[in-house]
Amino acid sequence: MTSSLSKPVARPSIAEHLAEAIFAGRYQPGDFVPRELDLCERFAINRSAVRSDLRQLVDAGIIERISGHGSKVREYSEWHILDPQVTHWLTRYAAPNPDIQREILAFRLDVEPYVAMTAAKRATAHDLVAIEEAFEGLGQNLRNATCLEERRLHSECDVAFHEAIFKATHNIVWAQLSHILRPSIYMLVSMSNESAPDPDESLEQHRQLMESIRLRRPREAFLAAQAVLAGTAKALGLENSASTLEPSSLGLNIERR
Repeated sequence: MTSSLSKPVARPSIAEHLAEAIFAGRYQPGDFVPRELDLCERFAINRSAVRSDLRQLVDAGIIERISGHGSKVREYSEWHILDPQVTHWLTRYAAPNPDIQREILAFRLDVEPYVAMTAAKRATAHDLVAIEEAFEGLGQNLRNATCLEERRLHSECDVAFHEAIFKATHNIVWAQLSHILRPSIYMLVSMSNESAPDPDESLEQHRQLMESIRLRRPREAFLAAQAVLAGTAKALGLENSASTLEPSSLGLNIERR
């Protein structure tokens, strides 16, 4: 007679279940998530396990415990958006949520034109090669994007293009930040590439950004980065989020060339 040892069945993750619902927008900031007892009954787990999972969301700044009332979703500004666990949830579950898309896009609009401007001043020959290689991959996979895998490669090259520009600033904070934000940027890029009305126009906008950096034209790089992100906003239906500021309107003295 033979016997076999069965593997223990992993209990359901309440943190993962609630994160999916919150990031997808089924629970909005200000909404209360189900009570502890309701979660215990629904998932057939004990109260200490539920509290442990809720603690993950509390520590991530996503929910707050209110004595006598339950757990409420906090405002997006309170979320620890750079925490690796939050970034994981963001990229895995937030695609259907236009509010989170808008928050990520707003950040990119506020930051990336300045990053491009700085890259135009500091990029080395090595940096330019990295940007150009990503651009070449972007164009190649755009022309061949007839299946899911090729579309994925197109989005990967798009993200690598922007990441190379961050690195070309030669600022360790920007370089590290691009690495941390890579998953959330990938989410926006992949969604916008799926719905871009004119992929060739998007490719040309990326080329102009690359050329502005290569020719060391900070002002043109600033504006070219804005144009790229305006295209992303248009593809996502978030045009009202797009900034139209020019460097001069912000008091920046950038030499025209």
